[in-house]
Amino acid sequence: MIFLNRFKFFSVYFFVLLFINLGFSQKNKKEQLELKRTQIEKEIKFINELLFSNKKKKKAVYSDIENLSFKIQRKEELVKLTNQQINLLDGEIKQNIQKEKALESDLLEVKKAYQDMILKSYKTKSGKSRLMFLLSSESFFQAYKRVQYIKQFTLFRKNQAMKISSLVSEIVEVNKELKSQKINKEDLLLNNRLVQKSLENEKKESNTIADDLRKKEKKYINQIAQKQKTSLEIDKEIERLIREAIAKSNKEKNKSTNFSLTPEALELSKNFTLNKGKLPWPVIRGVVIQKFGTQPHPVVKTAKIKSNGIIIATVDKEKVRTVFDGTILSVLQFKGGNPTILVQHGKYITAYKNLSKVYVKKGDKVFSGQNIGEVFTNNLNGKSTIQFSVFQNTTPVNPLLWIIKM
Repeated sequence: MIFLNRFKFFSVYFFVLLFINLGFSQKNKKEQLELKRTQIEKEIKFINELLFSNKKKKKAVYSDIENLSFKIQRKEELVKLTNQQINLLDGEIKQNIQKEKALESDLLEVKKAYQDMILKSYKTKSGKSRLMFLLSSESFFQAYKRVQYIKQFTLFRKNQAMKISSLVSEIVEVNKELKSQKINKEDLLLNNRLVQKSLENEKKESNTIADDLRKKEKKYINQIAQKQKTSLEIDKEIERLIREAIAKSNKEKNKSTNFSLTPEALELSKNFTLNKGKLPWPVIRGVVIQKFGTQPHPVVKTAKIKSNGIIIATVDKEKVRTVFDGTILSVLQFKGGNPTILVQHGKYITAYKNLSKVYVKKGDKVFSGQNIGEVFTNNLNGKSTIQFSVFQNTTPVNPLLWIIKM
């Protein structure tokens, strides 16, 4: 019997813990989804401000479709996240409806038991009933027991009344939560309908431009190839400069692929590593429109593009700032291209490409957040972008793992 009682106790305890953990898990998931949705909404707002605020010239339709493809992708992600939130709310609403029904059933039972108890008490009640009940005791011990019984009966009535009150309050709270959840669901559904409507319009616009571009696809493939060639030339020059700096630090050329660091540079390098995921963005306002690594072109899917960094769209004449303390390793200037600045932070190098102005020179000491140049703005499409890269010795690493998440 004792074993069965213990087993029952631990079973109930286990399921209570399971329910609590499930509640916390759902709450965490809700918070994560809401955070992601807020981030994407903020990103879409930035995309509209940074890429669609200026009216483009007709010959810039190719750039338009790149921007539209990027915005469509983010909006599809927003719809997907919102649907996940709606599904989660549906589950919670269902649970609360079941909880409300169970509480109302409990309330009915407690009220019925309380009603029967009051009725029984009323029928037996008289002015002398309690006193007579005590005086009719056959012994002092029996009288004492009857006093205890009267006290327990009074306490039971009080507890039943409190239980009814507690159940009523709980039902009221569940009702409030249900109403709030249903309003949230309606808001999310409305928001999703609006996003989907704008998505349909943007997809139609994108398809119209794409139809026009298909006739000139070969021309655009050549343009992509030319852009990739120019980018590769810059990357090769950056690698050459880093290797040259490594050789200089080691006193012998090409003997090592790693920097030989002074104690000061080693400390700087360690601090840079410790700040992984916490580094500031190279611009105050911006949105990532191209990620790190090899990926299909957003418009011409057959073409592959390789990037040693990320491309950030920002505002016109935006200042470019260093993401950490360091020394200017080099300022590159290619014929027909825009300047690139390399900053050394121990064994790490950060690169800032596509500038219109440069405020520093080789050998300058710079600090985190210092303005070192200005972003270039393309007059044909009004787009202001910067390519930002991070290298560990000569190896390019994903900058999104190093800078603060939006």
